Amino acid sequence: KVLITGFDPFGGAKNKPAWEAVRALPDNIDGIEVIKLQIPTVFKKSQEIFENIDSVKPDVVICVGQAGGRYEFCVERVAINLDDGRIPDNDGYQPVDTPVFEDGDTAYFTSLPIKGMVEELKKASIPAAVSNTAGTYVCNHIMYSLLYYLTKILDNIRGGFIHVPYIPEQVIDKKNTPYMELSRITKALEVSIKAVKAYEKDIIVSGGKEF
Repeated sequence: KVLITGFDPFGGAKNKPAWEAVRALPDNIDGIEVIKLQIPTVFKKSQEIFENIDSVKPDVVICVGQAGGRYEFCVERVAINLDDGRIPDNDGYQPVDTPVFEDGDTAYFTSLPIKGMVEELKKASIPAAVSNTAGTYVCNHIMYSLLYYLTKILDNIRGGFIHVPYIPEQVIDKKNTPYMELSRITKALEVSIKAVKAYEKDIIVSGGKEF
């Protein structure tokens, strides 16, 4: 069973591609039950996902957000214990250099088979990459919070975060900006979910970057 989440729009945007892509997923993918949940782009409220983890009892939790300007469908490797908002969240809160959890580790690494996921995405002709930064906004906050929670309380559940590109409607006034069709993002999420089931352990291939 997979619990997968998507954020509502933020920063004045009208589109919510992360959630729309998640919502379009089938409820069952090759025998995997898929539970979909929209969460707010709000630092503190985004943690309401924890209540659903307790009630849904999934085997895997995947959170999905958008990183406008990225070319690839990005599977995140690590979340850091830092909130530093470039803009206020949807409740007007803008933390600066604030720990996500005072008693948390400096960083937590995903427990998803990220390199296996990227390999399967490439086989499906979807541009994908391992990302080594989830930023310092609500996406990093929810990824860190998720991994903190799973590490300290439910260490038998795997979890992680995926960043998706802009969709075409979002780049009409943004010249030379990469994008991905919404249907392709949904397909990429489906491939990712299948890969998580297929890879109990991640594969060993190069996925590093210089910056």
